[in-house]
Amino acid sequence: MGAKIPSVNLKLQYRSIHHEVNAAIEKVLERQAFILGPEVKELEEAVAESQACSHAIGCASGSDALLLSLLALGIGAGDRVLTPPFTFFATGGAVARAGATPVYVDIDARTFNISPAAVEKALAALPAGSVKAIMPVHLYGQCADMEALGNIARQHNLVLIEDAAQAIRAHYAGQAAGSMGVCGCFSFFPTKNLGGCGDGGMITTNDAGLAERLRSLRVHGSVKKYVHAYLGMNSRLDNLQAAILLVKMRHLPAWTEARQQKAAFYRQAFLESGLSDPAAVYPSAEHPVVLPYVAPSADHVYHQFTLRVPQRDELSQHLAGQGIETVVYYPLPLHLQGAFAYLGGKAGDCPESERAAREVLSIPIFPEITEEEQLTVVEEIKGFYGKAAKTALSKTGSVKEG
Repeated sequence: MGAKIPSVNLKLQYRSIHHEVNAAIEKVLERQAFILGPEVKELEEAVAESQACSHAIGCASGSDALLLSLLALGIGAGDRVLTPPFTFFATGGAVARAGATPVYVDIDARTFNISPAAVEKALAALPAGSVKAIMPVHLYGQCADMEALGNIARQHNLVLIEDAAQAIRAHYAGQAAGSMGVCGCFSFFPTKNLGGCGDGGMITTNDAGLAERLRSLRVHGSVKKYVHAYLGMNSRLDNLQAAILLVKMRHLPAWTEARQQKAAFYRQAFLESGLSDPAAVYPSAEHPVVLPYVAPSADHVYHQFTLRVPQRDELSQHLAGQGIETVVYYPLPLHLQGAFAYLGGKAGDCPESERAAREVLSIPIFPEITEEEQLTVVEEIKGFYGKAAKTALSKTGSVKEG
């Protein structure tokens, strides 16, 4: 039996647009052209316009978007790439697969995005010239501090590659995600704000030469049929996926606005419940729920609505028992993953990332969630911490201050 309130409800989304989606699929099937056809080109143009870029290049996944970008920029063996460990595995995995070395840099405690101060500290500790790129992640739908990162990149002659997998239509200081670095990498995984019916990805750039290399690299480095200038890969966006995504692109502005409205409703409900202090960075006994922080320059698109909470796993289990699905993005930072053991990372290297991994919990958010469902989530969380406080009181006989 599924959750009464799932973390995301793709069935509701499909029901609202199924006639449009089915018609788009039928059109592709009738034509029987499935690889890099007109729908892919149209989607590339639509994404480029949406993200205020000159070029967009479709590929097979968000993971491939990262890898193709690194390959196109010539980043490989002997090069270091600064990136946060508090992210999905593909971020660091792409760097390693390109032959380069990921250097994990800690996050800002409020935004969960890479800390510019930690980037500067890492650069000061590494051999001059060994770092080639910074790969910030716009986590949960909020852009990293691109102004500060851009200044650092220019000062040290580094390229900025945006992992914007969760941030389509997000902005920082009025600039669109994917337009502030040399390229931006997007994912169309089904649960993303713009999700397909399978894997898919896109790379945005304002560099015409880079766009040309990327188009070649996604088809085995081919510049024309059976003529290969580069060692590329097979990473093409299917026409069927592009057709589905084109339908969803028309609805994405309204869906994004709905997510922001749902986030505002959650925020108000949590504040009115007494669970949250709007200025808190970490949970406390008095205010156990820390709400997502939105940087003054950021336009958050709420791919996730992620809380910081104590007793995270117990809370998640309690909510599951009430039919409320929650997800932990992400429970183990990359510097502590077994696949990266060769880098020598250890506990304590990135304390903010490690603390976040223990405390974060993403609660249900999607355009179709109702206010009644949201209030149920808030009330169940309030009930859990009320019981936890009573349990602590019964054990100690008193409540400690602070």
